[in-house]
Amino acid sequence: MDVNLQDKILIALKEQFEDQILHAGMQYDFFSITLKKDKITHIIQFLYNHPELKFQYLTTLCGIHYPELQQIAIMYQLHNLYTNARLRLKIFLPEDKPTVSTLTGVFAAANWMERETYDFYGVIFEGHPNLTRILNVDEMIIFPMRKEYPLEDQIRQDKNDTMFGR
Repeated sequence: MDVNLQDKILIALKEQFEDQILHAGMQYDFFSITLKKDKITHIIQFLYNHPELKFQYLTTLCGIHYPELQQIAIMYQLHNLYTNARLRLKIFLPEDKPTVSTLTGVFAAANWMERETYDFYGVIFEGHPNLTRILNVDEMIIFPMRKEYPLEDQIRQDKNDTMFGR
């Protein structure tokens, strides 16, 4: 991403939401901004409507579990289809009550992504039109992508862990 574009994004966000910005910088070839969760929907709507920035395509919305921090992050990747610029936004939610407002009012595609994040991580998207499980059975009482759950049955005897570098 062009350094000037990074500066434009930060200047525009600081004018409106300076108290919401926690960190900004390049991570894995993405310009990434970590924000407070309070106004994430307003910030993304602002980036969508901004006459120069035009981040009007939601590429990704997903959860990331950080058990050592007792937090779940929500990562949003936005794309400007005119300039091919990409931007990553990240917010952190407490593990015991991961709640954030829905993005479905800005991006219709957020509907499925938020349902998947709810299904696997237990994140509640307030205002979501149909926040139900999408891939797991409705009777499931856990959120399987959280790292507190083992990946497989720990008492299995029919596998050879040396084949997997363990």
